[in-house]
Amino acid sequence: MMIFNEVTFNDFFDIELALENLPFILGGVPIMLFITIISMGFGLILGLILALWRGSKRKYLRWPARVYISFMRGTPMLVFLFILYFGLPMTGLKLSALTAACLGFGLNSAAYIAEINRAAFNSIDHGQWESAKALNLSNWQTMRKVIFPQAVRIAVPSLTSVVMDILKATSLAAVITVPELFQKTQIVAGRTYDAMTMYILLALIYWSFCIVLGFMQSYLEKRYSLYVTNEH
Repeated sequence: MMIFNEVTFNDFFDIELALENLPFILGGVPIMLFITIISMGFGLILGLILALWRGSKRKYLRWPARVYISFMRGTPMLVFLFILYFGLPMTGLKLSALTAACLGFGLNSAAYIAEINRAAFNSIDHGQWESAKALNLSNWQTMRKVIFPQAVRIAVPSLTSVVMDILKATSLAAVITVPELFQKTQIVAGRTYDAMTMYILLALIYWSFCIVLGFMQSYLEKRYSLYVTNEH
């Protein structure tokens, strides 16, 4: 049995081995960023539509949106990826692993983005609508010129948290053979027989990206919270 005092730092993390394999593992970064950007872009568009439907007075719009949001928020992302990648081919529709990952993360994130957008819309003072109506603005003009710009300022800081969640969740794409960071790390871990070093290295890489996003989030929160405070 190994005595604890004999355990060295190198037993947990081999710096030389990590540096040697770092370039190969970082080769998965472009795919990770691609999935994150595409998924977030798709999620933003669908999330806005869902938020508008969710707040609609028409039941045929409001209820489908509520069911969709509830389903996506209550379903594990991995299960949904399996449905898209392994389930759809049984219906005759086959998606590539990358397409399934982008679509899956986009559809899932849209549910969370919709709730963020809905909360942002609801936070706008009702007097803004009345003022716009007094200026003879249509509902579309009111939304586009008055409500939407203010809601964006409120929602943007929270949306950065969604980006961070998607970034970390891209590791699940390795399960459906997408060659992103996690799959690259799995390959190296199997080749070097040093899983501890490789997965610690992977954690540090994800952490580095999240630190950058965290700084962006803090900046946006300070900037837009100050703006909203001044507005009120």
